[in-house]
Amino acid sequence: MTRRNPVNRAQRRLARPPRERFATRTLSFDVDGETCRGTLYLPGGDGSDPPTVVMAPGLGAERSFGYPAIAERFADAGYAALLFDYRGFGASDGDEQVIHPASQRADYAAAIDRLGEVDAVGRETVLWGTSLSAGHVLTLAADRRDIDAVVAVTPLLDARRIVRARGPKYVARAGVRGVRDLLGHRLGRGRSVPIAGSREELAAITEPGSKRGYLDLVDRESRWRNETPARSLLRLVNYRPGERIGEIRAPTLLLAGTDDAIVPVDGVVAAGSDLDRGTVVTMPADHFTPFGADFEPAMGHQLSFLRDAFED
Repeated sequence: MTRRNPVNRAQRRLARPPRERFATRTLSFDVDGETCRGTLYLPGGDGSDPPTVVMAPGLGAERSFGYPAIAERFADAGYAALLFDYRGFGASDGDEQVIHPASQRADYAAAIDRLGEVDAVGRETVLWGTSLSAGHVLTLAADRRDIDAVVAVTPLLDARRIVRARGPKYVARAGVRGVRDLLGHRLGRGRSVPIAGSREELAAITEPGSKRGYLDLVDRESRWRNETPARSLLRLVNYRPGERIGEIRAPTLLLAGTDDAIVPVDGVVAAGSDLDRGTVVTMPADHFTPFGADFEPAMGHQLSFLRDAFED
């Protein structure tokens, strides 16, 4: 469940909008026989038919990990926001915590379709993502023509580049562990790896300082485990959503941190040149501080972009 005050270290000092400035309701939708669950944030006041920001967490995360603070700010600014958990995570069906880009994109697509049945929101749709989920929304925006704007925060554009930078030893170990899990999980002999780990660990995220930055966003009352089946590594290694970025026609914001050890800022800036209607913002931040220490400037850039996008 997404609570008003998640217990995470990174957001203890954030200013949150007064509760009367927005409303929430639970929302669920089915994907291939399973159910995703989320929270719909609605702006207060007399505004009607607001654009809706569709949001899901980054790599291996749950929606309670700092994301409610962002959804609240969107609602306070006059947008609706649907924040949901992927299948296998949080309040949604399943608990394997498998990271599967294609399945997670299908969850996003089903969330967009579900909004078509909600009377309280308009038909304008913003896709929002961070890290891995930013890659998902960029890919979906390339596929669809019913998206009105895209916000990608510290976007993962080329997982292959990230993995190769970790060295051949990491690549070999990840391949072996992933294949063993792929073959063994049906027999109850699956193998897991940490989602956030140190450089010495075989984890999905290993860059210096990233483990602490990630875990400081974890809701301490969550049942989340810092692990994912090792086969997740196989699905991540060839994920290159940046290759589709030139196909996006909606206004798109790429927000990059100059101190990001996971997603190199130069790659984000270069990708922005391929956008037809792109805005690239770089700011002094790492991969996780837009949710904590750099929350205010990061939200300022996002809200400014959306104002401009919907004034056009």
